[in-house]
Amino acid sequence: MSGVGQYSAFADVAIYEALRTPWVDLGGALSLVSPIDLGIKVGREVLARAGIDPLAVDSVLAGSMAQASFDAYLLPRHVGLYSGVAQSVPALGVQRICATGFELLRQAAEQLRDEVQLALCVASESMSRNPIAAYTHRDGFRLGGEVQFKDFLWEALYDPAPGLDMIATADHLARRHGLSREAVDRYACASHQRALQAQRDGAWAEEIVTVDNQVFELEGYQPRGISLARRAAAVTQDSHPRPTDLAALARLRAVHANGVQTAGNSCAVVDGAAAALVGRASACPRAPLARLLASAVVGVAPEFMGIGPAPAIRLLLHRSGLSLDHIGRFEINEAQAAQVLAVAPELELDSTRLNVQGGSLAVGHPLAATGLRLVMTLAGQLRRHNLRYGIAAACVGGGQGMALLIENPAYRG
Repeated sequence: MSGVGQYSAFADVAIYEALRTPWVDLGGALSLVSPIDLGIKVGREVLARAGIDPLAVDSVLAGSMAQASFDAYLLPRHVGLYSGVAQSVPALGVQRICATGFELLRQAAEQLRDEVQLALCVASESMSRNPIAAYTHRDGFRLGGEVQFKDFLWEALYDPAPGLDMIATADHLARRHGLSREAVDRYACASHQRALQAQRDGAWAEEIVTVDNQVFELEGYQPRGISLARRAAAVTQDSHPRPTDLAALARLRAVHANGVQTAGNSCAVVDGAAAALVGRASACPRAPLARLLASAVVGVAPEFMGIGPAPAIRLLLHRSGLSLDHIGRFEINEAQAAQVLAVAPELELDSTRLNVQGGSLAVGHPLAATGLRLVMTLAGQLRRHNLRYGIAAACVGGGQGMALLIENPAYRG
């Protein structure tokens, strides 16, 4: 249907296994590690955990937003090669900004319609290694001219079409939906508290792998590896979840005058990587993590980009024939608190099914990798609570929204 968005339904597609590194704060123990090496780490680990020979992989799909190393162009290929995938297997770079993790799964499912039997999906992001960049000095510097080196990590948040950064688009939504600073801070506080409780309960333990100092060998080629910063020997859990309260959040200054978004109610800036194996459900050697049923992606006005999950979820439900009541859990990326608070009433979502383990406000948002985290976190909740369907969704810079529908293969009605 023209102008509505893109919907895809998948038959016999499963996520065999998925995992991630801990999400670690900007400048922390992962800050010196290339996103390629973080990607290799999770690529190797997901294959090992699934008990699958890397030579069984038919396709490598990988994503990373910022060019955080000089060999960034080679990220998909090197992730595949150093994960042990056959040299003859091609690798493809995938990018849909904050929905890159979802897009990896969608493209893997699309490839399964043809000759691909098993796809390795890897997303890796080093926010710490975002460069200080200049784009206009290839021919040198004019005498007395302005030297324009800028921080890519900050400047990439700006969308020149509406003339707004991503934080300002959330402020736009706050004004449109009548969201107060107190309401936004209250949501952020709840996200932090839920994440801390989830961490204490071990809710993420199964999806996180320890990252330590190690070398990746590849016969006939130069070794790669991980060297942690700050003299760390190993990283075992997410570093950002921490106690906070409304009083502490209220003391923070808004990023923009008359806005509601602050550093405390916006997503945490972290480094991390995630991986998933996608194959045919009928060929999975053991019970898969989840079945991937459908995806939906839509465009929205760039100045209100944070509302994107709402129309994406509506399209997903409409085309799949399901209603909100069928969905046991929703994981909607918390880019900013005002953005999630604008999406929830649009869909009439109740808080008991939305981001029940907290979200990116507390855990962090390593751009390309977040979608995979949302899906594995969602799959874990469905299994623990014997729920059948779940939806993961995210807004996308520039004005898009994307959502995935998954099913618990262990559901007992």
